[in-house]
Amino acid sequence: MTLRLYDTATRSVRDFVPLTPGQAGIYLCGVTVQSSPHIGHLRSAVNYDVLRRWMLHEGLEVTFVRNVTDVDDKILQKSLEHKRPWWAIAYENRLLLERDYRALNVLPPTYEPLATGHITEMHDLIGTLIERGHAYPGGGDCADVYFDVLSYREYGALSGQRPDDMRDAGDAPVRDKRDHRDFALWKGVKADEPQDAYWPSPWGRGRPGWHIECSAMAQRYLGDEFDIHGGGLDLTFPHHENEVAQSKAAGLGFARYWVHHALLNLGDSKMSKSLGNVIDLNSVAEAGIRPVELRYYLGSPHYRSRIDYSDEALRDAAVAYRRIEGFVQRAAEVVGNGRPKAVPPAFADAMNDDLNTSAALAVVHDTIREGNTALAAGDEPAIRGALTAVRAMLGVLGLDPFDGAWSGGEGGNDLKPVVDSLVALALEQRAQARARKDWAAADSVRDQLKNAGIQVEDTPTGPRWTVGEQH
Repeated sequence: MTLRLYDTATRSVRDFVPLTPGQAGIYLCGVTVQSSPHIGHLRSAVNYDVLRRWMLHEGLEVTFVRNVTDVDDKILQKSLEHKRPWWAIAYENRLLLERDYRALNVLPPTYEPLATGHITEMHDLIGTLIERGHAYPGGGDCADVYFDVLSYREYGALSGQRPDDMRDAGDAPVRDKRDHRDFALWKGVKADEPQDAYWPSPWGRGRPGWHIECSAMAQRYLGDEFDIHGGGLDLTFPHHENEVAQSKAAGLGFARYWVHHALLNLGDSKMSKSLGNVIDLNSVAEAGIRPVELRYYLGSPHYRSRIDYSDEALRDAAVAYRRIEGFVQRAAEVVGNGRPKAVPPAFADAMNDDLNTSAALAVVHDTIREGNTALAAGDEPAIRGALTAVRAMLGVLGLDPFDGAWSGGEGGNDLKPVVDSLVALALEQRAQARARKDWAAADSVRDQLKNAGIQVEDTPTGPRWTVGEQH
């Protein structure tokens, strides 16, 4: 079955046919780094990481570009509020973002361009738009340059909005803007902004508008036309609509498929720093949820399904992942870790059906039930078959418990052997207490391990421990 994806531009699920056979080019709108990241940003990262991993599994060579917006109205406002250089704020938050991506086992992008590193490409694209009659400079001493929305007949096709229906927002008049629907490609110097946030240009000192940066960077790294442009549904209008308009008006083929993920909501609103309703990775960790369990939570629903966050749902996801992890560990004790093999056909069908991770995980759980039956019967060939299939599926989803991303700490410092040794020592003391029939001492050791979040299970081959919830 061919991979099929929902394309926002056509409002339909389409067969994915790459521009170049055997290759795929993806551009994902990344984060504006005015603040530290939250788990809404991480949902986007996980969703597109799964898409990329599935394409790689299917033999495609994937060029994955995820930009960082490191100069922007919000970043400059933060700079003024906190009396810190805007570039220091952007850099600090970019490091936090990279840390969280690593924590959730998100593959690093092929390229991760910064907006501030591609000013020249933006100038070239703006110049082309002016030459073709789709953009105009502001008058007088103003260095602003605007895109003429009415000059592009297809404006609104992506989002379903039409220029005639777009009303004036009632904001104060913008300098020398011909029409309230026109948007800025280049923003001239403003007296109330940091004066080092500007670059020379043919139209005067200024900085890029938000929309032009993505068109310029996508062209730079993926060419005039590429396969997939991704991002959150909230970016469809105006950001992606404006990207389409300026790119197509400049004569570029641009994106052939538009893939949008739904949002992660907290209460009645999307998770957003500007709304002050965010949950970050640190707060999740403080609640006893590991990064791998958060990844399971974020990746379990279909990417086009809205997630309404709740602590209970996150805990349920953590318990579900621990069941998966428990089977993998028990099976590996019997037959060894094994080498992941081809995924089951039902899993492949689910992934090819618009990346249906919910249905794909159902196949994972079905296979684990079969594996548990095999474990109870001592059927080693069946155990091995279930284990290798489960690990193959989890690998596609970035959730394999044996992936080094989950066993190693920051900087590759793996603490599991240390924990293994400490728990083994405690279990040895418990075994000695049981041997001398000191049941109180044996129970005390077990209770102390349980309070530390270590669950001990007595098996015919000896005690086995797993990480559980702390009490």
